[in-house]
Amino acid sequence: MGNICESLKKARKIVIKIGSNTLAKADGTINLEFMLSFAEQCASLIKQGKQIILVSSGAQVAGVSTTKEWARKKDVHYRQALCSIGQVELMHQWRKAFQKQDIHIGQLLLTKDDFENEHRSLNIRNTLFTLVDEGVVPIINENDSVSFDEIKIGDNDNLSALTAILWSADLLILFSDIDGIYTDNPKTNKNAKLIETVSSIPELRKTITIGETNSFGTGGIETKLQAAEKVTKYGIEMILANGSEETALIKLYDGLSKATLFNAE
Repeated sequence: MGNICESLKKARKIVIKIGSNTLAKADGTINLEFMLSFAEQCASLIKQGKQIILVSSGAQVAGVSTTKEWARKKDVHYRQALCSIGQVELMHQWRKAFQKQDIHIGQLLLTKDDFENEHRSLNIRNTLFTLVDEGVVPIINENDSVSFDEIKIGDNDNLSALTAILWSADLLILFSDIDGIYTDNPKTNKNAKLIETVSSIPELRKTITIGETNSFGTGGIETKLQAAEKVTKYGIEMILANGSEETALIKLYDGLSKATLFNAE
């Protein structure tokens, strides 16, 4: 895992996406222990001169934690209302986690329109630079409470890629519930093999089986490949790793975890 370790050590500006499956416990509620640990890991890298932006899923998960009686409601208005409730709880818990490290956080809720409008995207970029330069960790999520099909990005893999490009990041890390890209679904095929380095995404697509979306998240392998395609074109490397592993970020930094590295073009 030397290449991944080297990529992390040389990167100064890092965007990290936390998926819903990483933030959720088995019962679908938010994993507060994970958030405390992850904030501590981020603080450790910040002390070493890294700048970090988080793209955090989990508004709906946090909403279920807060308003359990809405958990089974599928109506879109209830789901958007649940995200509205959950986003407050999600940021409250992130604030508490980073506060223990004496780090402030800032929130940005975005839609596709924000990236496509030149004036708004410039304002986002300037805000991100200001926050990070002042030692604040920006935490970004899609504005699910108001998003509809025409302005919806739809998943935080692509949102994190757009953020990394806008901020001119050096590295994008996607934390999911798998160790990286496999030749097939490792949960159903014990012979599936981890692909540790990807230099050509078109060639990769020819050799792997792309499964369906998982239970809590809105993405899947396809959205992770889309994110990789976006950032690598801009010279940004991407790592796909398992966020549920204990101290996953530090283990990647120390070269102790398996993952998939997408080389920049």
